[in-house]
Amino acid sequence: MKPTDTSNPEYFHKVVDCQYACPAHTPVPEYIRLIAAGKYTEAYMVNWESNVFPGVLGRTCDRPCEPACRRGRIEEEPVAICRLKRVAADNKDDVKAYMPSIPSQMNGKRVALIGAGPASLTVARDLAPLGYEIHLYDEHEAGGGMMRSQIPSFRLPTEVLNEEVGYILDMGIHTHFKTYVSSLNEILEKGYDAVFVGTGAPRGRNLDLPGREEAGKNVHIGIEWLASVAFEHTHKIGKKVIVLGGGNTAMDCCRTSRRLGGEQVKVVVRSPFSEMKASPWEIEDAMHEDIPILENHVPKSFVVEDGSLKGMFFEKVMVEYDDSGKRKLVPAGEPDVFIEADDVLVAIGQQNSFPWIEKETGVNFDEWGMPFVDRATHQSSNQKVFFGGDSAFGPKNVITAVAHGHQAAISIDLYCQGTALTERPAPFTNLVSKKMGIHEWSYDNDVVNDQRFIVPLAEKKAALSDRKLEVELGFDIATAVKEAHRCLNCDVQTVFEKDKCIECDACVDICPTSCITFTLNGEEEDLRSRLKAPAFNITQDLYVSDTLPTKRVMVKDEDVCLHCGLCAERCPTSAWDMQQYLYKVTKACH
Repeated sequence: MKPTDTSNPEYFHKVVDCQYACPAHTPVPEYIRLIAAGKYTEAYMVNWESNVFPGVLGRTCDRPCEPACRRGRIEEEPVAICRLKRVAADNKDDVKAYMPSIPSQMNGKRVALIGAGPASLTVARDLAPLGYEIHLYDEHEAGGGMMRSQIPSFRLPTEVLNEEVGYILDMGIHTHFKTYVSSLNEILEKGYDAVFVGTGAPRGRNLDLPGREEAGKNVHIGIEWLASVAFEHTHKIGKKVIVLGGGNTAMDCCRTSRRLGGEQVKVVVRSPFSEMKASPWEIEDAMHEDIPILENHVPKSFVVEDGSLKGMFFEKVMVEYDDSGKRKLVPAGEPDVFIEADDVLVAIGQQNSFPWIEKETGVNFDEWGMPFVDRATHQSSNQKVFFGGDSAFGPKNVITAVAHGHQAAISIDLYCQGTALTERPAPFTNLVSKKMGIHEWSYDNDVVNDQRFIVPLAEKKAALSDRKLEVELGFDIATAVKEAHRCLNCDVQTVFEKDKCIECDACVDICPTSCITFTLNGEEEDLRSRLKAPAFNITQDLYVSDTLPTKRVMVKDEDVCLHCGLCAERCPTSAWDMQQYLYKVTKACH
């Protein structure tokens, strides 16, 4: 094992878990501390700097950061990072004065954004303060993209979305709503210095089965149906509804159906329940609303009688695994299952669609119809055209689209300034000691034993009778502070200075989790087995010092460290220090 250089930011990419798990690199413990201190506006602005949509993400995020939260290593549930974003958003003061100012003198560059979803809005948010003239095109009457068309109002109230989209549109963005872009050539001919494509994955997958054509008017593509509901073109559905698919879109479809008149709504998936792609909490919410989920049912046909849809036939299957562990579905040998239905919603995946991008634009596509896009720069084969969000690499989530937007904005800025796209600015990082006195720290290092707190819900009967009534009520302030105190301070690091260490082993004696060991160095596998508490989680790097005078090394297992600071408190020579690491996401800047 090589010693760890704590001055190297690459080290912290491996150790500061929840600060980096989120694609937009939100400094999670920083805003959690601000929430615990009751400073919601400051927490909101820390959040807004990188995540752009704290109120939206605080309600709808897929939570990619939470699995990395170290709280989940000592008990079942991580800190409710996502729901704390909402607390900051819901309890902030007026933040308009904190928004970036737009220069009175523009830089003369014009950028077109196609699609008003999270990726495009992030590009606008980053480039407008730099003096770019931004033109935003979208076929709908308001901004937000899939956040507006595919996330139901009972999960994301319209006023929350309008507010956060409005912060960006108020930056002097030239909006072209109700404008469907049918030709990229026409956009390029307008003389824009760069074009960003953030149109998402707007086409839902169809299901070509016997009876599909005859049942046409009662079979709906999930994302299109959700959009029709969102824009109030659709107000009702049949009493008996089948939803095909096991992803989050399927969960939104079935829950929306319950609110539009569906009395017997069933979700049918071809895979086992345990392999559903929907977020566990989305599945829980659907089941809480009395929606059964039928697993291992493969759709076979639609049944139509006298021109009316009657239901569907399904084949029962079971799962088998071959010697390589690959899964396959095989017939269970049971009779086909008939399920009655007045309407069927198909939510089995999404596809990109670029009929409006002509070949002569120089934007090249692969065999699956996806554009060739550089994953680092987001530039296409036409150097002036950039992609981000679902349109770049396929369906993901809102926070990934935001991360794409930040990176694409950097590339567009570099391109317009005539600078190589590889010369990208580095993220801001620093380390600051938290020591106030010999035994005092400027961060809360108490480790509470509280389990994750439950977010209260609206009364079920009321929620199911009003599709716009928000179901999750959010934490009240007192509960939010308690939840924030569950944080184990991932960003406050134990930093060890070898030259100050006298090898007294006082830190070993006082450590409550036995995560510090002084021992002879060796290969990683051997070293892990010789620690005071063997470190078997090989996904977590060890913190290993240079060789000490006794020929030993100090080894710390970050996997079980609580960041309590007792080692630094006890150390007689200050070889240990608690230092806060701050990371700010890279954005376009001059």
